Amino acid sequence: MAYNLTLSCADRPGIVAAVAGVLAEAGCNIVDSQQYGSPESGRFFMRVAVSTETDYQQLHAKLQPVAESFGMDWGLHREGQKMRTLLMASKSGHCLNHLLFLQRSGTLPIEVPAIVSNHTDLAGLAEFYGIEYHHIPVTPDTKAQAEDRLRALVAEHDVELVVLARYMQVLSNQLCTDLQGRAINIHHSFLPSFKGARPYHQAHARGVKLIGATAHYVTPDLDEGPIIEQEVIRVSHARSAEQFVAMGRDVEARTLSQAVQWHAEHRVLLDGTRTVIFN
Repeated sequence: MAYNLTLSCADRPGIVAAVAGVLAEAGCNIVDSQQYGSPESGRFFMRVAVSTETDYQQLHAKLQPVAESFGMDWGLHREGQKMRTLLMASKSGHCLNHLLFLQRSGTLPIEVPAIVSNHTDLAGLAEFYGIEYHHIPVTPDTKAQAEDRLRALVAEHDVELVVLARYMQVLSNQLCTDLQGRAINIHHSFLPSFKGARPYHQAHARGVKLIGATAHYVTPDLDEGPIIEQEVIRVSHARSAEQFVAMGRDVEARTLSQAVQWHAEHRVLLDGTRTVIFN
């Protein structure tokens, strides 16, 4: 059996020795270990991969006392267990299709029980992959009821992660808080920044030389959650606005899938408004 142990706590001497001692006592062989002490927050972060004959409940019980003694935020995860993930999208299917393809091919460790959309445009894509498609329209008058339906689906399907794969609706502050640390969003990144309609066309008109994407955790502060992954590519004056759009879609899809993979493999730990990523 193989497990990943992740933890964070206030930094102080003896953490690594205490954890390693418990793992050795439990008959664990450490196959990978990464750690980081943040000078800004004063917190210590660690991810340890182990192999052992000890079952999950026994190992968890052995780790509990040391976790309590150091005041750790921690988790013990079975290696290779797929994360139950709810995907949300509106009309653009590039990020959704990329995630579903990687999941089906076995390279992305997620299990997708359902897809939610505020439109019907992507129902055929969900049918192709054999996944439940829930059309939940959203208007200012029905937003609260729509989010209640989403909460019900999260509970019904034991969802561990929600991915906004170009879902073009702003979630309420309460829902963002409810999903804290387990909802990921993707948005374009420009230097300089362009907001509103047709951002790639705006960037093209201004002669932007770099376009990219940012994947981040969802928070009540719109598009300002802790960043998980970013990518940029160079574009030139010879590219049309439509080519900007096509290239941007590719970057968005790659960036989001990488962020989802790292989260599903328990490689991302939160450090306030920042992330620590062990890859």
